[in-house]
Amino acid sequence: MKADQIRNIAIIAHVDHGKTTLVDAMLKQSHIFRENQSVANRVMDSNDLERERGITILSKNTSVHYNGVKINIVDTPGHADFGGEVERVMNMVDGVLLLVDSVEGPMPQTKFVLRQALERGLKAIVVVNKIDRDHARPDYVVDTTFDLFVDLGATEEQAEFPVLYASALNGICGEEPDQLTENLEPLFEKIVEYLPAPQVQADAPLQMQATLMGHDDYKGKIVIGRLNSGTIRKNQQVLRIDREENRHSLKVAQVFTHEGLKRTEVEEATAGDIIALTGLGDVGIGDTITDPEEPQPLPPIQVEEPTLRVTFGVNTSPFAGREGEYVTSRKLRERLYLESERDVALHVEDTESPDTFLVAGRGELHLSILIENMRREGYELEVSKPEVILKKINDKWHEPVEVVEVEVSNEYQGTVVELLGSRKGQMVDMKLRDDGSVHYTYRVPTRGLIGFNQQFLTATRGEGLMNTLFGGYEPYSGEIQTRNHGSLIAWESGDANSYGLHAAQERGTLFIGPNTEVYEGMVIGQHIRENDLDVNVCKKKQLTNFRAAGSDDALRLETPKNLSLDDALEYLSDDELLEVTPQAFRIRKRILPKNQRRKHMKHAGQAE
Repeated sequence: MKADQIRNIAIIAHVDHGKTTLVDAMLKQSHIFRENQSVANRVMDSNDLERERGITILSKNTSVHYNGVKINIVDTPGHADFGGEVERVMNMVDGVLLLVDSVEGPMPQTKFVLRQALERGLKAIVVVNKIDRDHARPDYVVDTTFDLFVDLGATEEQAEFPVLYASALNGICGEEPDQLTENLEPLFEKIVEYLPAPQVQADAPLQMQATLMGHDDYKGKIVIGRLNSGTIRKNQQVLRIDREENRHSLKVAQVFTHEGLKRTEVEEATAGDIIALTGLGDVGIGDTITDPEEPQPLPPIQVEEPTLRVTFGVNTSPFAGREGEYVTSRKLRERLYLESERDVALHVEDTESPDTFLVAGRGELHLSILIENMRREGYELEVSKPEVILKKINDKWHEPVEVVEVEVSNEYQGTVVELLGSRKGQMVDMKLRDDGSVHYTYRVPTRGLIGFNQQFLTATRGEGLMNTLFGGYEPYSGEIQTRNHGSLIAWESGDANSYGLHAAQERGTLFIGPNTEVYEGMVIGQHIRENDLDVNVCKKKQLTNFRAAGSDDALRLETPKNLSLDDALEYLSDDELLEVTPQAFRIRKRILPKNQRRKHMKHAGQAE
């Protein structure tokens, strides 16, 4: 297709504002599927984890046709932890659809993704979604969206954005909140009319940047990007220029374009289209594919630096090797470096120990998704507590800071203010909502937010809403006490039983139930006090010939607290590790034997 018959757009929004649902509706109304075809909801969320969590993690491509124009659509993540995905796909598109919830309006992470688009000079169409919600306030949402454009330095042309009102779930939209058509035709028309076609040179030498990566069991690595100039054909000789400006001669095996959810093989593709190539070997994100006769390298893709890091290590617990398929440091290293090639926001480094690797990412969610994926693939590993990455600026240490927006009902505001204050949070703004809730904006050191989510949900009885966004670096703010409790630790190895657990539950909250196999040094619960406590959950009741009335009644055990992976990462203390296997997560002490642990603590206390 010619470039003027193509529109390349990205759909950007905050988490849960309806990006993937809107793409579903666009695909269905473009007759991509057969009339009798069974189609899952959120069809673009193809990854199991995306479906389970209800969020988009990886950017994905699709396309629809409208009146002879091909619209390439990139569905992007809404969570700031996956900002690396958003930053790189902006190189492929020429305009964006900004989805905003009709009640919530622009949220912190909307600001992050919109900034990326405006800085690249892209035009936006604003879609006020979920217009059929109770308490929808479209005028307020449009006004605050305009203010956001101005705050982010939008040009006059960018700030004069068209607005559409939609219910993505029902596949309807219109130019007025109370005048919706029965389909998305106004949206398709506005995309074709308002967003520009790609500005490319079809006659210039071949030039394309590797922006996304895919994998096929038969075709190998698939490289996805927009063809900036020239034409590319099947079996064509090309030159790859990597980040270090090394040059490699390669041959393109196959060329694909996107048609609906499928990749369609073509003999050649022309400038302007988003294409996929195979046969290019070890291409990395940001590498340039160009003409060998007239090579024209593109600048590498720049993404913001990671703010959190953890260590990944080979599992060293007494249960090592029982439940996983990949347990060696060689396999672990291969997998981590492969991930860093695919995800430019993730940094992996070797350490002095051959069994331990330093992995840095954008946030706890970014790292926990990687851990969960590896666990499902059959890896066994142990992970340390997340820690922030400090920066030296003008000979002083600076730390990453988050902008935190919290919405709570009136009765919990004092508790939340106290919690954030104890974590060195500074209030920036406070607004009273019409429904009686209070909206706070804080600046909080990233350190202070590690392990905060569980405390926040408990303090607000699950009713509070919290969103965070990276807010730059500020001078180090001193020590922060993020954990006010110790751990209950298994005294010996064996099977936990009701008698031992009943005695232990009086000392805190248990994480395990009866018949769970434990080992010495394994954390089996949370202590009610600040210190750690060794408990014997394997001890059995001494049997005698005497029986007291009612003594044989079953012991009452409280339901153990079932920690998710995110909860377990939040819980970790500096001297604890998280053992991750395909079948379980176990929190453990770094030093397992209690005698050695006590000696270590004694020496540490003397050193201080």
